[in-house]
This record gives sequence, structure tokens and C-alpha cells, in this order.
Amino acid sequence: MSDIIQLLPDSVANQIAAGEVIQRPASVIKELVENSIDAGATTVNVLVVDAGRTSIQVIDNGKGMSVTDARLAFERHATSKIRKADDLFALHTMGFRGEALASIAAVAQVELKTRTDDSEIGTDISISGSKVVGQEPVACPVGSNMTVENLFYNVPARRKFLKTNATELNNIMAAYERIVLVYPNICFTLHSNGSELLNLRSGSLRQRIADVFGKRFNNDLLPVAVDTAICKITGFVGKPEAARKKGAHQYFFVNGRYMRHSYFHKAVMQAFDRMVPVGMQVPYFIYFEVPPTDIDVNIHPTKTEIKFENEQSVWQILMASVRDSLGKFCEVPAIDFDTEGKPDIPLFMPSSDVIPPSVSYNPEYNPFASHDERNKKALSGWEQMYGRKNSEDDAFSDIQYREAQGDIFEMPLQYQEQDDPVKNEDNRGNKSIIEDKSPAHYQYKGKYIMTAVKSGLMVIDQHRAGIRIQYEKILRQMENCCAESQKVLFPEIIHLSPSEVLTKNTVSDELVHAGFDLTDLGGNSYAVNGIPAGMECIDYVTLLHEMIGEVAEIGSGALKKVNQTLALSMARSLAVSEGEVLGNQEMECIVNELFLCSNVNYTPDGALILSILAQKDIEQLFN
Repeated sequence: MSDIIQLLPDSVANQIAAGEVIQRPASVIKELVENSIDAGATTVNVLVVDAGRTSIQVIDNGKGMSVTDARLAFERHATSKIRKADDLFALHTMGFRGEALASIAAVAQVELKTRTDDSEIGTDISISGSKVVGQEPVACPVGSNMTVENLFYNVPARRKFLKTNATELNNIMAAYERIVLVYPNICFTLHSNGSELLNLRSGSLRQRIADVFGKRFNNDLLPVAVDTAICKITGFVGKPEAARKKGAHQYFFVNGRYMRHSYFHKAVMQAFDRMVPVGMQVPYFIYFEVPPTDIDVNIHPTKTEIKFENEQSVWQILMASVRDSLGKFCEVPAIDFDTEGKPDIPLFMPSSDVIPPSVSYNPEYNPFASHDERNKKALSGWEQMYGRKNSEDDAFSDIQYREAQGDIFEMPLQYQEQDDPVKNEDNRGNKSIIEDKSPAHYQYKGKYIMTAVKSGLMVIDQHRAGIRIQYEKILRQMENCCAESQKVLFPEIIHLSPSEVLTKNTVSDELVHAGFDLTDLGGNSYAVNGIPAGMECIDYVTLLHEMIGEVAEIGSGALKKVNQTLALSMARSLAVSEGEVLGNQEMECIVNELFLCSNVNYTPDGALILSILAQKDIEQLFN
């Protein structure tokens, strides 16, 4: 039998490695920027064309590479960080990725211009599909200038599966944000098709967060700091009022590396227990410093999931530090009562006797006595109260006396004896008791609408029913471009992060069709001049942030899906809320509108709207 095991050519091996390392243009930028940071750069500039499809350029002022290093950097497993196996477990830089440049060069056309400080002239090397096209001396500044063009030009299948430019640019922005948040001392810029998206100066971490995500974050951040033998935790968490349903910025970093960690996320949310509503998310920027030997970064291909040796202990430290921060820095607003013109209520003193106020009343008054008896006793009570009968010399006139009598024994109409009373069960003559029919619907605990149907008892969640009703109404208006826009008297200003601006620009037409009127003020700020009719009492600035956040999660590729996402966000805000007391007519309207919808059973996100308790099940309860 012939041998079947063969060694792969380097070009094929590099493409296989590229499949693990280079997933999209954002992966290229991540690798190149991390290399610039490890090279000691204080300024990093990134320029992309067509969201990285056409070209990606990363320019830094780091220490650069020599002629030999520039050539070796594109070989597989070439690195300046590893000398022996033990070094793999003691990395303090971005980590070992020996296939990075080799993988990029395997699926793109790459040109590198670089020069070191001790050399008067640099080198220019060009590689295409893992093959060196040329290398020659060149005049260039100290540092590196890497250009990657025609990504996946020789792997058509990979290039075909790239998303739209808007989606890929959002991915680039997300990857870039994860890097710039770790190095506030480095200046970063990002340009797309010649337009500047980010221009970050060096400064404090708090300033970097505000520069990336908007000035509003500057007042919503609470510092977190704790140093233990197990780990050191620093960073910021948002105030409870900064919580939102979607689009909350939540970041964990360990030793300068971004990570996802659902277990630690629960620790942060546990610290906010009972401080934010269920389902709301608070922003946080948490930085861990732990010994490299206590973590494993190689459990996930993209190294975004990291295993800690003492996870439970770190969990406890994290939750305690966040709670401590909330206790120290979260200001509770004082309630300032307006006491002008209000009665003075003395403080209760246990040592002093409490004297009840004196009140004049008729002790002989009996509401169940007959009409004549009440009058007679009322007059007798008047004499007891004032010690005399009414006379001309009294301060009270006859009219005032009769008015006083009326005040004493005047009774509601339904309790007075009538000449011809209506006979009913309680013989009180109250017609409403027998004439008014029982309501068609009953509201239970301000949350459910209960109504009888042929098969039993139907229970409707009023909030979810409202979501379905508003969702279909808004979606029809968006699809027909007929949503009414209500001008606001005083426009609100909304500040967006650069990534939110990118998402907003992709759905500008959809926002207009939904009824929003936004004016660009520059600096990622917009004036909200008009809102959909009926949303006057809703915090539409927060709603816009949530809508943009939800669109960013799903991407902006399919127009129908974008419209559905925007409509659902608005419907949640416009729907009748839980705990809102409804009248019978309001409940009748909700039930009728619900059964005109295309789907009466579920909300657009799959939550159950109604349930029917069968008649036979009700009867069994009484057997």
C-alpha cells in the first residue's frame, strides 16, 4: 500500500493558519495594531478603504525592524517574544501569535516599510500569497508602515462570505475600541475612505472612555479599585441610572487583553441587585491584573475566553469591589420638600404626652335613626354642645342654625328614605346595584386582563399585548413611509459614540420613516427635532440609544430585519406598562386590537401573550 501522509506546502499551511487567525478585516487590524503597541509606539494610525476589503494601512512610530527582521517576521512561528517553552506561560505583552504576519501575507498582498532609530535608511518588502515579490532600501520615518491590500484575493470562498461594508466597518470599530481602551497613553486615529472616525489623544482612562463613547459617560462612571494577593482590579462601573436595555458597553480586560467572561458578568450584575430593573444592563470597564501563570488564554481560537485558576475567589473580590464602589461614590439625591405655606408637623417625642386635638361633634348622632328622631336628637345635641337653645340673641341666626342642622344630619341621597324606594336585595333604593352589568373584562394585579370565552377563562398579559399591537402598527407605518412625526418645542441633544454613528448612518432612512428627525451638529452629536407621534412622554433619547444598540447587534444587512428591530424597540416603549390600572373600555380596546393582529399568541421576540384556562379545568378545581 502506498503512503498517504504528506507534508503540506508552506503556502497551503499558511492559508490553513490564516483561516484560524484572519477571519475578517477586523482580525488583520487587531494583529497589526497589537504588533505596533508591542513595538513601543506612542502613535498608531489606521486607514481602511471599503471596510478593509480594498486596503488596510497601519502606521506607527515604534522602534521598527531591521532588514533581516523584516524578512523573518513573515515566516511561520517567527516571534520576538519566545525563546523557550516556559516563556509561553509568562507573557506580559499581547501574547504569542507566531502565524499572524505569515497568515496575513498568505491571503493578501502586503507591503511593509520600516526603519529603526539607529539606521539612516529603511527597508521596503512586498509579499503576495506568501511569496516575496521584492525587497529594497527605502527612505521612511522610524517605525513601521504596513499596507494590506485585496484581502482574500486568492481565497474567493472566504471573500464571498464577508458581510456588507457597514457590518465589517462596525466589526473593525469594535476591535479597535477593545485595544484603545487598554492603552489611554497612546494616541490612536482611525480613518475610513478618507473620513476620520476616531482621533484619540493620550490621557487618563476616564478621558479615553469619554472620548470613545461620548461625553455623557464622564458623569456616569464610578471608580472601582481593589488590590489583593490574588488579583488587582481597577476600572469603572456605570451608575444605576446609566442602565439600559440594549447597547450597554461592557468590557473585561485581563493583563491588557480583552476577554468575555459570563461568570464575572454575573458578579457585576449581582452587585447591582435591586438597584436596576430586571433585564437592564449597566456599563462597566473592568481591568484585571493577575500573574500570567494563573490564567490560560489558549482555550479559544480568538483568545477572547480566558480560564482563571481561582475563578470563585476572583468572583467574590469583583462583586465586593463593585458594591464598595456603589456604596462610596453613588450619590443618592436628597428629597427636597417644598414646605412653604405647609402646616408645621412636630417631631414625635416619646417622653412627652400626646394630646389629641379637640373636635366638636354630636355624640347623639345616629345615621340609622328615622328622620324625625335624627332631627330631635340633633337639636338636643345642639343644646348639649352650646348649653342653650337657639334664640334671637344667639350669635347664630336661624339660617345659620338650619345650615348647621343640615351639616349634622344631611345624608347621601341613596341612604335617605324615599317615598317610592326601588326594591332590591339590600332595599337601599340604589339602582346601580342591579342595573349595571358586570364588566366584560377584569384586571388582575395590574398586569393581566381576564375575560370569559367559550372554552374557559382567557388571561392576557397587557404589556405583551401592547407590544404586539404597537409593533404591527409601527411596522406598517415604516413600510408605507407614513409615520407621523411630531416636532418638539425644545430639541434634545443626543451624543453618540463613533460606533453608534456608523450604525445610525446605515439606518438613517429607516429612522426617518419611523418618524424621527435628527440634525447633525458635528462631533458625533445630533439634535432630535422630531419624534414619532405619541412618544411625547417617553425618554426618546434613551430609546434611540437602545434602538441603535439593537441594530448593531443584528447588523444592518437586511432592511426588513432592521425595520422589525426598530419597530420592536419603539413598541416596548409605547406599550401599556405593567401595573397600569385600566378601565373596562381600555381593556376592551386592547383585546379587540390584539385579535386584529397577525399573531395574537406571541410577541415579536417570542414571549407568550395569552393563555386559556379550560372550563373543565376550572370545574375540576371545585370537585
